[in-house]
Amino acid sequence: MSDGPKLFTNKPRKAQLKHKTEAGRPPSQPSMDPPRPPETPPPPPSSAQVPKETAARRYKFVWPVLLAVNVAIGAYLFLNANKKDEKEEAEVVGGAPASSASATVAVPEKTLPPEPTIVPAIIPREPIPEDEQRKLLKWMLEEKRKVKTKNPEEKKRIDEEKAILKQFIRAKSLPTI
Repeated sequence: MSDGPKLFTNKPRKAQLKHKTEAGRPPSQPSMDPPRPPETPPPPPSSAQVPKETAARRYKFVWPVLLAVNVAIGAYLFLNANKKDEKEEAEVVGGAPASSASATVAVPEKTLPPEPTIVPAIIPREPIPEDEQRKLLKWMLEEKRKVKTKNPEEKKRIDEEKAILKQFIRAKSLPTI
């Protein structure tokens, strides 16, 4: 009935170990040693005899986890604070204050005169031949047929676009692009 080695809080003496091995022998094998009186087991260890471990040593596997969690939380808070500051700066630079509580003094905005818009020169291009236009419209129709719709409104819109493309393809003359 030996379950293997046992861990003891107090190491057993040699005499105790010998006594246990003699008791475990079958009766057919006589013992060569003279019989000894059974010894009483040692008293259970009291709280005064057991050395106290500090909490840091007792939970030494917890410290790396706590350190990693603290570093992760610190990095998260640091990055969110930076993002928040960038948003506030962008709002202040854009002219609108960050919040109504932080804007105690209203600063009138100076309006700049509108800048003249520069229109790029329109370059006249050659008209696209009708057969190329039809090929292009047929290609667009094929691409519309390949589209997978997610909801009925999108399907309806794509069906309308396909109908318009079919009308242009079947028409005798195409509008100039």
